[in-house]
Amino acid sequence: MALNLGVRVGNLQLKNPVMLASGCCGYALEMEEFFDLSLLGGYCLKGLCEGGSEGNPPPRLCETPGGLINSIGLQNIGIEAFLKEKAPKLRKAGSVMVANFYGHSVDEYAAAAERLQAEPCIAALEMNISCPNVKTGGIAFGTDPKLVHEVTAACRKATAKPLWVKLTPNVTDITETAKAAEDAGADALSCINTYPAMAIDVERRAFKINTRSGGLSGPAIKPLAVRAVYLVSKAVKIPVVGIGGISTWADAVEFMLAGASAVQVGTALFSNPLAPLEILEGMREYCARHGVEEISTLTGAAKDFERPSCNLPSRTK
Repeated sequence: MALNLGVRVGNLQLKNPVMLASGCCGYALEMEEFFDLSLLGGYCLKGLCEGGSEGNPPPRLCETPGGLINSIGLQNIGIEAFLKEKAPKLRKAGSVMVANFYGHSVDEYAAAAERLQAEPCIAALEMNISCPNVKTGGIAFGTDPKLVHEVTAACRKATAKPLWVKLTPNVTDITETAKAAEDAGADALSCINTYPAMAIDVERRAFKINTRSGGLSGPAIKPLAVRAVYLVSKAVKIPVVGIGGISTWADAVEFMLAGASAVQVGTALFSNPLAPLEILEGMREYCARHGVEEISTLTGAAKDFERPSCNLPSRTK
């Protein structure tokens, strides 16, 4: 039985459902030291903006039980430098490249989308809407459905490429922002970004990262992310890409069963750069054991809990 690992995220075809998450694989070229880039379904590149950013001062990473707190501050080389220095090499990578991008106003988002539009190595754009809107007193775009709709609509007009919106979990009802992005023209939703968290060194009585709090990722958030993927996939008609603590093949399968069409591996790369290949091989073996011919059929296939039958022998008098 031949297994078809191919999946579709809207109009975008991936050779398999395993991608790398933005911020964890640099500009994808950094991973060439560990494996052939063509082996994975795709790469979500480090977030880009006009002009670039130096990010936050260190320390800006902190390990916690089951996770990682980061406050990198969206450090990046900027769109112009990316197009000149990285894009020509990525055109030869043999895999799908998704450009993550952001801004601090609707105009900045739209300008970034327009600049990335013409680059042939970019197959899709992924909007990071966790950024503060400087024109509304700093409220994050992703926490207000009206702002989500406004910025998504602006970027939809600026690019013909597939447009993914990366949702923040820091809202009361994530389905409301998901539906706002869908209504404004998003082709897919990346679900989810990090949770706010903090860690303190009790001996030094000092915060462990410079900005005091940061974003928590890794296995600690996986159950929360799985639930978010399930809720969002039921609320919208466009595809969902699952993110959040994926470090094993079982994690990846779980996200697909919850409703994800593809998955992104992030924090696991820091401890095991070969994790995505191991995850992909484990998914192959899982499909073989369960007689799955099309891995895409796993999407949304979770069913309600079934209580095991208990056939006890009849009691005789």
